[in-house]
Amino acid sequence: MGDDPLKALRERIDLIDDEILRLLNQRAEVVQKVGKIKEARRDPFYAPVRERAIVDRLSAHNPGPFPGEAIRPVFQEIISACLSLELPLKVAYLGPEATFTHMACKRRFGLSALYLPSGTISGVFDEVEKGLADYGVVPIENSTEGVVTHTLDSFIDSPLSICGEIVLEVSHCLLNRSGEAADIQKVYSHPQAVAQCRKWLAENLPRAAVIDVASTALAARLARDDPQSAAVASELAGQLYDLRVCKRKIEDHAQNVTRFLVIGTRAAEVSGRDKTSLLFSVKDEPGVLFRVLRPFAEHKVNLTKIESRPSRKRPWEYVFFIDLDGHAHDALVARAIEEFSHACDFVKVLGSYARAEHDEAKTS
Repeated sequence: MGDDPLKALRERIDLIDDEILRLLNQRAEVVQKVGKIKEARRDPFYAPVRERAIVDRLSAHNPGPFPGEAIRPVFQEIISACLSLELPLKVAYLGPEATFTHMACKRRFGLSALYLPSGTISGVFDEVEKGLADYGVVPIENSTEGVVTHTLDSFIDSPLSICGEIVLEVSHCLLNRSGEAADIQKVYSHPQAVAQCRKWLAENLPRAAVIDVASTALAARLARDDPQSAAVASELAGQLYDLRVCKRKIEDHAQNVTRFLVIGTRAAEVSGRDKTSLLFSVKDEPGVLFRVLRPFAEHKVNLTKIESRPSRKRPWEYVFFIDLDGHAHDALVARAIEEFSHACDFVKVLGSYARAEHDEAKTS
């Protein structure tokens, strides 16, 4: 009998894998040299604009058949592992492990970063402000339920900058110990997750008590300890806490996307595809918002978001948050911000950072 063609192909795959490993180690050696130069210059070790440029270049030049959508997660892990040879990144996030914020962290920083869970959004800010973490990741808004007010409030007094954003498709599962919905008398979850699945829960579990808890991961942990309860959480949380899936994709809207912010002490580099976030306050008088925002229209700067929050200093005094397209150093944006600032009582540029693309939201 002739040689087995399957065996020959597998041997070829082994040789290719050996070559990939050799090249990965060669890449890691170059990265270590880069790290020494950065250390001598006191340059930041983490360069998200450079990472994005690498992935974009490879995606644009991929001839196939390797799937284009796989390039980003594969090279994110390669970059993360190599970066850990320079200096492992410490990233604080709204925990515990297996929350959607944790998933967003891994999407941005890879598996080789050191992740520090915090029980509150303000705790994430504190970790970064005290230098205990290089970066923090916090949720800012959901496409179904809107803004996360605790995050906006934390920016009012914080010196930290927004240096990136992560957009993640969020899909919720109903999880319990048996995998059978008939056993469920209570449902635990975070209020945002409950709100995103409100219609499904009302139609399918109308008699179950819905109980708000601090995170979807905590909900999974509570469901693990109670055979009559369930959690609305990610499938990852179910795996972590040994729960079975009763039903996948129970969110009321198929396009359920959450946006997260990366916060740090350093401003982000210009990427060419940037957005800027501002915080401001004005005097309470008729037409004031129209007047202060007019410079953006005159300079053709697109505003993509505006939110108001109580200032917490005086009753009925508000601060406003806006997102706009472009970098604060862009000529038109800079002129608009300068003119806008003259009409405000207070203005704070929270940061200019690379805009997340739509295809980056998709889970891999």
